Parts: sequence; C-alpha cells; structure tokens
Amino acid sequence: KPITRETPNQIFLCRKIILKKRRSLLSLDCLVHVFVIFLQSMAKARATTTRRTLDSYTVKGINKTIRAGDCVLMRPSDSSKPSYVARVEKIESDSRGANARVHVRWYYRPEESIGGRRQFHGSKELFLSDHDDVQSADTIEGKCTVHSFKSYTKLDAVGNDDFFCRFEYNSSTGAFNPDRVAVYCKCEMPYNPDDLMVQCEGCTDWFHPTCIDMTPEEAKRLDHFFCQSCSSEEQKKLENSHAASRHTDTKVDTKRRRR
Repeated sequence: KPITRETPNQIFLCRKIILKKRRSLLSLDCLVHVFVIFLQSMAKARATTTRRTLDSYTVKGINKTIRAGDCVLMRPSDSSKPSYVARVEKIESDSRGANARVHVRWYYRPEESIGGRRQFHGSKELFLSDHDDVQSADTIEGKCTVHSFKSYTKLDAVGNDDFFCRFEYNSSTGAFNPDRVAVYCKCEMPYNPDDLMVQCEGCTDWFHPTCIDMTPEEAKRLDHFFCQSCSSEEQKKLENSHAASRHTDTKVDTKRRRR
C-alpha cells in the first residue's frame, strides 16, 4: 500500500481534537481530585470533632443522674415490649456538653436468647451479653438494679426495678458462662427464686413441693421436713437406737439377777 501523507490542515485538525480530549480528561481528573480532597477533609473534620468523656449525665425528662457502671432501662423500638436493660460503660458528649451518648452493654432476657426461656429461669432474670452498642443518652427511661443471684435471693422485697443475673451470654453462639450450675430436688433443676422450695433438715437439699407430693399450702405450714431418703435413714437410726436400748436393758437385768 502507498503511504498516505497528511496535509497541514489535517494535522492541525487532529492536534485540535487531541487537545480537546486532553482538556476534557484533565477536567475530569481535576473534578475527581477535588472530590477526593473534599471527602478526606470531611473525614478529617469528623475525626477531629472533639468528644469528651463525662463522669455523669443528668437525663432530661426523668431528672436522673447516670454514671458509668449504672444499670439503666432504655426505650424499646416497639412500645409494646418491656424496656431494654443495659449497663452503662461510658458516657460522652460533644465539646459543648450536648448530644450525650452512652456506650452500653446489653442485658438479654431469657426469651431473647437462642435457647429461649426455660423452667428454672426467674421472671426477673437477665443475661449479661457481649453485645455492645452506642445510644443517645436521652433514650434512657430510668435506672434499675441488677443484683447478683445470691444477693437477689436475700432481698426482703423485690421491686419493679430489681433484676438478677447469674450468667454471661454469648449472643452469636448462644453459649453461657458458667455453663454449669448447681441443681436441686428430685427433678435436678437449677434454682428458680420465684418457686417455693422446702429444705430437708437431714441432707440440706431443696425440694419443690409438687415433686414430693405436697401442696404449696402444706409446705408453708411445715415446721420441720425430712426428705424420703433422710426419713428412711432417721427411721433406721431410730430403730437401731431402740434395739440397742432393749439389748442394754437385758444385760443390766441379767447382771442384776446374777447379783
């Protein structure tokens, strides 16, 4: 093929087109560059926004002062559900002391766990979960107390804002810590503080009245109680005691007769 040479006019037009394309590309690059700088500046501004940690905060509307370590009731997303319960880990606000936010660790109710509520779970029982969150401090509805299991069972009266916790709960696996607890009664169930139980004076184990063929009313009237096993042992001891006593009396009488 013969080589075709471009005329000066063709060369000029080609250069003009190339320059226009370069300018458009340069303009696009500039826009992208400016946009990137804008995003970086926004991110930097957010990062450099000063937030300070507060020792305490008074919640508007309820006039309650909260601190880190307090247990609080928080407004649920569904008003028909009971208040959420959480432990406050940290309180922070912006530089002006406004927009207070709380870092919390959620308590789960038994029915919110993977296994659901079971027979031995108390009505006021909660699980301390590994679920952390950050919420507006103004969603707090009130303060509450989450007792240890031992201290809860010693309360003279349980109020509406009293709860207890004996398990930590892994919200992703459904595992509990501790994974084993003491069991009682013939049914071998963990203790539910809502249920009436009677204690055997022999073995000191606890029993549900229904598990030992007894009504709650009969259980409340008891002054002393021995379980079936201990009753059998006591009966054996009593019989042995009577037998030993009779045997001793015989020996004494024989000796007396010999004298």
